[in-house]
Amino acid sequence: MSKISLNDRIFIAGASGMAGNAIKKTLLKKGYGRKDHSGLLFTPTRKELNLLDNNEVKNWFQRNKPNIVIIAAAKVGGIQSNAMHPADFLLENLRIQNNLIENAWIHEVKRLLFLGSSCIYPKFATQPISEEDLLNGYLEKTNESYAIAKIAGIKLCESLRRQYGFDAISLMPTNLYGPRDNYNLEQSHVMAALIRKFVEASEKDLPEVTCWGSGSPFREFMHTEDLGEAVVFALENWDLDKEDAPSFKDRNSSLNYLNVGTGKDISIKSLAELIAQIAGFKGKIIWDKTKPDGTPKKLLDISRIRELGWRSKINLKEGIIKTIFSFKDEVQKGIVRV
Repeated sequence: MSKISLNDRIFIAGASGMAGNAIKKTLLKKGYGRKDHSGLLFTPTRKELNLLDNNEVKNWFQRNKPNIVIIAAAKVGGIQSNAMHPADFLLENLRIQNNLIENAWIHEVKRLLFLGSSCIYPKFATQPISEEDLLNGYLEKTNESYAIAKIAGIKLCESLRRQYGFDAISLMPTNLYGPRDNYNLEQSHVMAALIRKFVEASEKDLPEVTCWGSGSPFREFMHTEDLGEAVVFALENWDLDKEDAPSFKDRNSSLNYLNVGTGKDISIKSLAELIAQIAGFKGKIIWDKTKPDGTPKKLLDISRIRELGWRSKINLKEGIIKTIFSFKDEVQKGIVRV
């Protein structure tokens, strides 16, 4: 039996972003938010609801009374953005998630899902990284503030469940890419940055493209369509009260957070070469080794969510082709973030 219903009042915080938009599309595809089912889907914009203002969030909950909350809202960015603005990443993300999680609990929301990030795990965690690795080592310095905020969100959900029985779950997605990504080279993550660089270089017939770091780190990437499916699957099927619910290996207690990914990684060098090939770039790729590499390898252990019955469907090449198409379309429409 599904843990959520078509007549639920579902609030997606961050619905206009890359992850939130994918979740919204999946919910709509599965019939949620349809008036003929008496369902509602709340997707307020930043102008309509300032998530940094607790009073505004509180009043919004009182007026709209959602009973399912999905938190996909966050201040995000790449290595350079995180390194330059650590206080902003920590403060803003703590405010956003605290305001949402606490008000969801106070207003007796039936079920909440919080999106974390794979950067919560230690820099040199054993590969593939299991859920038990959380807090077992020091973090990658370049995104430490963002990671600490996300860890606090996971622990707040866990604590509210333990103390008050609040049904709050968390998913830890691997590196995401897809429509509505941020392609600003000062703020973007690696996939978006490489897609923009190679598409533009191909269109302008440039002789070379410079990429950050050595290209040696390995990363796992998942298309946001897969994330949308994983979020809805978890909301419908993941019951922490069941005897066979995913639990910690070393203690008799259920997990309230699960990894989500593809189970496959690729070196940044190979990724750049693949994107260059798909984009039609014929020039030379130069690696700027004065720039940081970040964590050397980051592959998630996704065995637990697979045991629940979920698997990713979009392979990397297919996903990149889809994303390059959406990037060009967004540029043409003037809606891409560059």
